[in-house]
Order: sequence, then structure tokens, then C-alpha cells
Amino acid sequence: MSDRPTPQQVRRALARAERGATLDVGEATVLLAASGADLDRLTTVAGRVRDAGLVAADRPGVVTYSPKVFIPVTRLCRDRCHYCTFVETPAQAARDGRAPYLSPDEILAIAAEGAELGCLEALFTLGDRPEDRWPEARAWLDEQGYDSTLAYVRAMAVRVLEETGLLPHLNPGVMSWEEMNRLKPVSPSMGMMLETTSRRLFETKGEAHFGSPDKDPAVRLRVLEDAGRLSIPFTTGLLVGIGETLEERAETIFALRATMKAFGAVQEVIVQNFRAKPDTAMRHTDDLDLDEYRAAIAVTRIVLGPKARVQAPPNLVDLDECRLLLGAGVDDWGGVSPLTPDHVNPERPWPSLERLRAITAECGFDLRARLTVHPEYVRQALQGGSPWLDPRISGHVAALATDDGLARPGVKPTGLPWQEPDGGFASVGRTDLHASVDTEGRTEDRRSDFADVYGDWDSVKDAADGVSRLAALAPQPPSEAVAALKAAEADPGNLSDEHALTLMTAEGDLLEQVCRLADDLRRETVGDDVTYVVNRNINFTNVCYVGCRFCAFAQRRTDADAFSLSLDEVADRAQEAWDLGATEVCMQGGIDPELPATAYFDLVAAVKQRVPEMHVHAFSPMEVVNGVARTGLSIEDFLIKAREAGLGSLPGTAAEILDDDVRWVLTKGKLPTRTWIEVVTTAHRVGIPTTSTMMYGHVDNPRHWVGHLRVLSRIQDETGGFTEFVPLPFVHTSAPIYLAGVARPGPTLRDNLAVHAMARILLHGRIHNIQTSWVKLGVDGTRAMLRAGANDVGGTLMEETISRMAGSEHGSAKTVAELVEIGAGIGRPVRERTTTYGTR
Repeated sequence: MSDRPTPQQVRRALARAERGATLDVGEATVLLAASGADLDRLTTVAGRVRDAGLVAADRPGVVTYSPKVFIPVTRLCRDRCHYCTFVETPAQAARDGRAPYLSPDEILAIAAEGAELGCLEALFTLGDRPEDRWPEARAWLDEQGYDSTLAYVRAMAVRVLEETGLLPHLNPGVMSWEEMNRLKPVSPSMGMMLETTSRRLFETKGEAHFGSPDKDPAVRLRVLEDAGRLSIPFTTGLLVGIGETLEERAETIFALRATMKAFGAVQEVIVQNFRAKPDTAMRHTDDLDLDEYRAAIAVTRIVLGPKARVQAPPNLVDLDECRLLLGAGVDDWGGVSPLTPDHVNPERPWPSLERLRAITAECGFDLRARLTVHPEYVRQALQGGSPWLDPRISGHVAALATDDGLARPGVKPTGLPWQEPDGGFASVGRTDLHASVDTEGRTEDRRSDFADVYGDWDSVKDAADGVSRLAALAPQPPSEAVAALKAAEADPGNLSDEHALTLMTAEGDLLEQVCRLADDLRRETVGDDVTYVVNRNINFTNVCYVGCRFCAFAQRRTDADAFSLSLDEVADRAQEAWDLGATEVCMQGGIDPELPATAYFDLVAAVKQRVPEMHVHAFSPMEVVNGVARTGLSIEDFLIKAREAGLGSLPGTAAEILDDDVRWVLTKGKLPTRTWIEVVTTAHRVGIPTTSTMMYGHVDNPRHWVGHLRVLSRIQDETGGFTEFVPLPFVHTSAPIYLAGVARPGPTLRDNLAVHAMARILLHGRIHNIQTSWVKLGVDGTRAMLRAGANDVGGTLMEETISRMAGSEHGSAKTVAELVEIGAGIGRPVRERTTTYGTR
């Protein structure tokens, strides 16, 4: 390593560490070079931090390990890491008589033998997306009926759960948000080593990660963040000694800390030392020096703090050297197998458990077995109402765990069905949706996990500040305003971004002219009629664990305000609505992990069986993605099945702002922009129309609004499937993100006029109907928007729980007469429509 710190620099940083001061990247870099007596002092600090964390976790002096089997599903990979001996080519596999993948029988045989020997975890290890590189992998998957390696992994995880009881820990490399969402129901935990954030090692020919697309640090950090957003207990770590500098090593540690702090999903950090292997490009690189390894562990421990679980593999050093790793702050040995080798490091056999226990005891610690998911997450799941484990695997975890979240001594796993939780649909908690809500701010009855379900608020504030800086607008000269207005009059649907931004930020006379143009375009497109639909909103559950930071509707299952309606209750409400003249029910709910996999189909069928002629407008794209994850169907197949059950259209909610930088601040765990787009375009393709929406006025600004409308325009040009656009002003009153001081208190009147008017202008020729929300804007606000390009006032609703619980003061139902009066008050005729804007 070049530019190593001086002894004086090391000792200054060491003194700060000993005082408990918060270190920065520069100080961590300096401490990574500690040696001799300085290293001993450093490891002493790390040991104290570790010990404090174990006391806080209510297991002082307990070091853990996971009894596991390694299941090498496939050794094929599309990457070319220069130190790897795990990966092979199809030709190598064929020479050795191996198929591209282990067969189901081979996988189950390994798992069953491991269960008999007392293992509790099945580590699925494999190369990244081999079918993208190797035709042999694609052919094998096709022959077996799987569309991807991850689909095969999912199916095998279910079989291992059902036939052996081992808990799958999936380690398939880079995964997308959608893929992890689909795998969460079959695996208590997942993992992927970050290894390093060094772009130099990725981009420079001859370095360790050159030519390996999945080793892009940005891609791997995105995986960690997505796992956090999905509340997946996740194992990660750094690989030390592959050519990174001390500063790059420190930067990797701090990147891990940032992700850990933001989401709380990093369950353990592995600090793994490089060991050179024959027949690799790095075979002549020296193994990592032991003292340098100890320093890396100690600095990782100190930087990550006492709550972190820090692991070091006991087979990658000599057994006696494990004492030094414990001294550096390790509190976990990771997976140790009595059956299978470490397939990534086959030349390094596992130490015997007896010897590892003895060495751990000599250092003053008790060695205890844990499950693949760490005790903190197990305890929360066993207490109920936790987002960390899917209900379909919580029973498998509970069967092996003690009350403190560790493995039950002497337990042997047995297969358990992988199925829905007992009970299906049932009413729980309060079902009176008309109960009063304190619209001055629900501060005393927030959901019980308010402090942690939304992630770290300091990190959210930093992200929001970053969004604001990136989207800052420069003032426009008056001449630009004139040019922008003329361009809008000439070709409103095809304005440049610059002109669109100028008009979106209009004030005074210019804003009046923009609204007048929008009103003229509305009259030209749909006439003077103000339309409405007679409908009923049925929010069938408010139990949700996504962690949207703007939402005051969602509750934990155990909270007093939680409710879930039975199928009969949903059908009763649909019948009541029909009897009162409704033609539509709009059904949306929270992402409740205990809903049956068939819940969405069952809800639609319940309504259609009771009221066959009722139009069912139901399920946001987020709910569709949840249904996809729970059923294992593709998005297209899920939507087709929902359509066959009677679904008529989809609400285009869950859009918020179609910009991931903004939506991750707002939502934490909601679907990415690309997935929202995929759901609505797939719905259009299979004949299901959707609405489109935008929630604005929180941490966003006009640049985001223009970008959002551009996305909708492109989709409509492609599919023609949007029936309307609904601008939704942010209701701040009880929104967590506002209560935490991150979001502003909703849009201004200027903002509302600009958004409605510019929606009419920018969507001209594409989406004919612009709806304004009386729930959020009230009568006077709705009338103002009807003069600024809107032509529709939505529905009678009969009840609308989501906005009401957020603090809306404009009621949750309107009679037809009240909607008619809104239009009559500005001299406009009012008529009833169908969901898809047919005449009634």
C-alpha cells in the first residue's frame, strides 16, 4: 500500500478512538495501518465496543455461529473475478460429469443429510446470472421449465423448507428489487458481499473485478439498499487484500455503515481476508497479512458500532489465530458445516466445532448456535407484527428458535409446509372506518413501531436535501416566459423541458395565462361538462409494513387502529353501494404480509359474485407486485388472472413521483419507478385500463413534476391505456415525513393551479381527462382547479380512509347533489360517467 500514515497520525487517530469519538474516513484510513503496540490498543477498543453491543443485545459474552450446509446450485457465472476458483465453464463441468446445475434430488440430498447432522441453514451459493453468458445454462433451465436461475432457486428453497426444515439463506449475487421481493417469502435471509467500493478495481484492466459486470460497486450498493427497503435481513461484507488501498478499504466500511444506518437490514458484516488460489489470475498475489487483517476487523467494528454483528470466517486463518480475530472485535464465526466444504475456499477446511468452541471459551466467550437470520430479527418476528420475516416462513424459523432468537439446543429441523398463515381473511382490530381522527396531528396514536419502521430520519433528511440540491431551478428571464407561453399555445403537448419548467413555475399574470390556456384546451378536448362517478372506496386493510414515510393510513397488525375486512364484509359494502346507485367500487389496502396469496383474486371475486354488474377498480401497482411475489406468477399472468376474476381497471396510485431519488425519500420500501411502469404498461397490454396519478408538494419541486408528466406521456404514446390523470396534493398533517421535519406542509394554491393546468397542457392529445380531488382540496379548491384545466371531480367515494387518516379536513363522502353543486357554482353542467368515461 502506498502513502501509509505515519506513526504520529496513527496515534492521534487512536487517541480519538479510545475516547469514543466518531471517526471519519480519514481517521479510519489511518487506523487501518496500525501495527505493533498501536494495533493492540486498537483491538482493545474494538473489543470493548463489541462487548458493549453484546450486553445491549442481552447476550453478554455470547459468540455465535450458524450450523449450515453449502449447496452450490451452479458454478456457472457471467463474471470473471480474478481470484475465484468456485466458478467453472460448462466445458469443465461436462469433463467432470456435472450438469450445469445441481438437480432437485441432489439439492435435497445435501439438505437432508445436513438436517440429520443438526444443521439449521442451507446456504444456496451460485454464480451471477449464468444464463446471460452461457447457452448451456439457458438450455438446462428451459428443459426444467424455469425462466431464470433465480426462479429455480426459489422453487428449490420451497422444497428444502418443506422436505427438510432447513432455513434457506440465498446468496445468488446481484438481484433486483423485484427479484428480492419475490424471494423474500421463501428465505428468512439473503446475502451478497459488497467486497469493495473501489471503482478502480472494477474499471482498470488487470485489476480484480475488471470484466465482471456484477462487481460494479454502484450496482452492489443498490442491492444493499433495495434489501433494506424490503426489510430483508441481509448479510454482506468486505473482501480485504484484493488490491484496494487503505483509503478505499475505509470507504467501503463507511458505505456499509451508511446502508446499515439508513435501513437497519444489514444483519451482519463479514470481514474476509484474501487468500491466493492456484490457477487464478491473482495466484501470485500475497495473502493478506494477519496484522492488517486484524486492523481491518477492528476498524470495521469501531466504525459500525456496538449494534453491528461482525463476522470473520474461522477457516481462512490458522485455528490458533482465531483468538486474535476475537480480540479484534468479532462476535460471529459465520457458517460452519459438518458436511460440506467451503466451496468458495475449498482448500481451507472448516475447523472442528469442538476445537472452535474451546478456543472461543479460552477467550472468555460462550459459543452458541444461531439461525441464518440473526437473533434480533428473530425476536421481533416471534413477538408478532414484524416486517422482517414473511409469515409463510415465520413458522419454520419459530420451530428452531429459542425466545432469545438463537437456535434451540439440540433441535433437528423437520420439514414443514410452506403455506399461507392460518385464518385467511378475518376482521381484526377496529373495523369502524368512520371513527374520528384527530386532524390536528395523530401524535399520540402513531403506529407502535414509528421509531424504526421508516428507517433513520437523519439519513432521510440528508437524502431529501440531496434531492432538493440536484433539482434546484435557476430564475427565468421575462423573455423566456413569453416564448414558453407562445410555444404552449402553438403545440401544447410537445413543449420543451425548458419551456415546460418556465410555465410550471409561473406566478401572477403568467400563471393566469397558463390557467386560461389550460381551460381553453379542456373545453376544446372534452367540452364544458364536469363529470363524476358514483363509487365507493373500500380500504380492505390498513395493515402494512412497507414503511412509506408519507402515509398515516398504515398500521402494524398489533396496533389498536389496525383493521382488516373479511370477504363477506367487502361484499356487503359493495352490495350497499350498488343499492345506493354506485357503479364502481375502488379497492385498495395495505401490504399485509398475512393476506393469503390469492387475496386479490378473492376480493374481486367476492364483489363480482355478490354484484355481477359492479365495476371493480382495484389494486395499485404496489399491490400487484405484492400479489406477484406471493403467488409466484409473472406480472402478466397475475393481471390476466385478476381480469378473469372480474377486475375492470387498475388505479394508477403508488406513483407518487416517478423519480427514484424522490420516491425513496418518500416511501423507503415501495416499488421502483421502472416497476410501476412495467405494471401499468403490462395492464394496458392485457386489456386492463388504468388511471395515472402524481402526489406532489412534499420534498419535490417543479422539475420533478415535469419529469413525471413526461413519463406518463411516453407510456400513453406507447399504450393508450390511461383513462385519466389525477394530481394528488400531499396532505401533510399526520404524515410521518412531515412530523419528522423532512417534508414541507403540502403544496400552495399556486402549486395546485400550476400542476393541474400544466397537466392539461403537457398531456394534451394524450390523456383527455384531468381529475381534481375534492377530498384533498375542498369545494373552493376543486372549483379553482376546474377553471384551470380539470374536467372531472372523481367519485362520491362514500368513504375514503387514506386521506382522512392523513389529516384531510374535507370529508370522506359526497352526495351526487353535492358534486352537482360544485360544478353549478361555476356555471358548468355536471353529468355522471362510468369508470372508463362512458356516458351514464
